[in-house]
Amino acid sequence: MSERPAPPTRDQFKQFYPISTRWNDTDSYGHINNAVHYQLFDTAVNQWLIETGLFDPAQSDAIGLVAETGCRYHGEILFPSVISVGLRVEHLGRSSVRYAIGLFADDQQVAAADGFFVHVYVDRHTRRPVPISDSLREAMSALQG
Repeated sequence: MSERPAPPTRDQFKQFYPISTRWNDTDSYGHINNAVHYQLFDTAVNQWLIETGLFDPAQSDAIGLVAETGCRYHGEILFPSVISVGLRVEHLGRSSVRYAIGLFADDQQVAAADGFFVHVYVDRHTRRPVPISDSLREAMSALQG
């Protein structure tokens, strides 16, 4: 059995988004429910895409569909907390991108959770893979680390 990798630290990410936890994010064990971690991943990735001005969820011809995702949990996140969601691009393919994501509770330097999110870009109407546009590829390249 291989040794579990150490949790990532803040310096391993290029972009951060602060997101406050909500009361209903908490489960019966008193910490943020594991499903919320994936919502935070999705929110940060899509916020970055929209802020770049290169993606409009209602109008863009190409859309990124989630093909794969995963999360490793290193510690609890409690309510109330402000989570800094760290983002970087790990791999940039012809029609796909793999984001690395870290969740940092309050001012912690080590991630309470980390994971990945793979988007495959497809035509909005046919749902067939399409190449990532040059302008989006350039923005994604700036997030590689």
